Amino acid sequence: MIVFGWAVFLVSRSLGQGLLLTLEEHIAHFLGARGATATMGNSCICRDDSGAEDSVDTQQQQAENSAVPAADTRSQPRDPVRPPRRGRGPHEPRRKKQNVDGLVLDTLAVIRTLVDNDQEPPYSMITLHEMAETDEGWLDVVQSLIRVIPLEDPLGPAVITLLLDECPLPTKDALQKLTEILNLNGEVACQDSGHPAKHRNTSAVLGCLAEKLAGPASIGLLSPGILEYLLQCLKLQSHPTVMLFALIALEKFAQTSENKLTISESSISDRLVTLESWADDPDYLKRQVGFCAQWSLDNLFLKDSRQLTYEKVDLNSISAMLNSNDVSEYLKISPHGLEARCDASSFESVRCTFCVDAGVWYYEVTVVTSGVMQIGWATRDSKFLNHEGYGIGDDEYSCAYDGCRQLIWYNARSKPHPHPCWKEGDTVGFLLDLNEKQMIFFLNGNQLPPEKQVFSSTVSGFFAAASFMSYQQCEFNFGAKPFKYPPSMKFSTFNDYAFLTAEEKIILPRFPGHNPAGFDTLLSATPISYSSEYTVGCAFRISSMCNCSLSPSLPLPVQAAIIIFFALPVPT
Repeated sequence: MIVFGWAVFLVSRSLGQGLLLTLEEHIAHFLGARGATATMGNSCICRDDSGAEDSVDTQQQQAENSAVPAADTRSQPRDPVRPPRRGRGPHEPRRKKQNVDGLVLDTLAVIRTLVDNDQEPPYSMITLHEMAETDEGWLDVVQSLIRVIPLEDPLGPAVITLLLDECPLPTKDALQKLTEILNLNGEVACQDSGHPAKHRNTSAVLGCLAEKLAGPASIGLLSPGILEYLLQCLKLQSHPTVMLFALIALEKFAQTSENKLTISESSISDRLVTLESWADDPDYLKRQVGFCAQWSLDNLFLKDSRQLTYEKVDLNSISAMLNSNDVSEYLKISPHGLEARCDASSFESVRCTFCVDAGVWYYEVTVVTSGVMQIGWATRDSKFLNHEGYGIGDDEYSCAYDGCRQLIWYNARSKPHPHPCWKEGDTVGFLLDLNEKQMIFFLNGNQLPPEKQVFSSTVSGFFAAASFMSYQQCEFNFGAKPFKYPPSMKFSTFNDYAFLTAEEKIILPRFPGHNPAGFDTLLSATPISYSSEYTVGCAFRISSMCNCSLSPSLPLPVQAAIIIFFALPVPT
């Protein structure tokens, strides 16, 4: 016991010293950045004007020359679609400005082929990134995204998010110029109603900027005209996809508390009450609108006279569901625990509540959106690293089916399969045979050859699991209702063998209280999986400090470091 106590002391002291160093670095960086941007007023989170291209080139070359080269690019985290950044070499000339619309469409065409980390990013993407280093180029890229991304491509909105996320932050002047160019208001939302792609893309751009920016810049972007435009897009006369992305944009603006209050005062909840009735609509676009409306009413724009969905949903027939305590931070889960959606720019993942070690098991998924999702089987050892792009099928302990890019994923490597691209309403089946050590994937009853690679690393402890790219959604059936395409062999279902208490079935709203923004997701992103009193005690003390007062101007890593440091036990 003395040895264990001494070991705990040494570990605590080392961790404390490391956190102090991290804290000092972040505070120094923060103070330096604050001083550098003091002349920009409320635009401190935007980038400075890029200046002459020669100075930009010099800074980039200095950064490239000072960087330590990686030993092996394959060891770097993989993103499901985002290619690794590639700077220009010291002797490589700046690429000439090309037709921006063509570059955007080229990126959209090639994006589904970017699957491995050692692939070179497409020329079009590199060029767009370089163009966006100036205000004029950034504005050209944004206007092109609004103008040319087609409505029918399932990856269109995700590509908007991807390109804007990769581009440099806009300056305050660039944001002001963009609002002047778009000149959005309620009347504009009613124009070109027969061409919804423009309005869908505009809302997607606004949502991405609201997520990318924070604080004063986000507040400044949500002008009365833009708020009126987004609210007008929620009217029933609008195309469902326009309504969907207008609502998502409002959700992302509401991540800033002042914007949330402004949006709530617009009586948005009255509109959402009507839209949430679409959550079970057979039209899959309307179903997405209904899902997001219900989630917003439960988590963001609460209505006094409305009962929260988890308080009235019937869960009596459900014994297995998606685990809301074992999920990456930005994934939305329905109150009945069987439907999930991602509207963040990261790659969000979730596992089921039930684990299997032997026998033959089967479940089905209904495809609500036809973009990039990796769905299959994972174990306790599988890694969920949403910001680094690690999901199901990206380690040796999981295997996944990808119906958008027509791939099977295992250990962050993919191979093609002969199934056609999935579409809205398709049913994907997942069979796990632990007797024969094989996995079989089905699309609308048509099966693929068995997959056996994962069993070289693990043979038990499997969960149903899925990872979602931006704006993707699907529904799971673990046996609570009849399967559409049951396999011919004998199998078991999770719902027949699992058990959850009434309390375990409840999926509480994510933001019912008033904790500081970011702390709830930071502290709940990874469930406690250790049994030592020291670990649990530390976690309890950290969670109990969520209501402490910290300056909201401090970067989140600094705030987190302060909380964790003061939560450490004091050596005696």
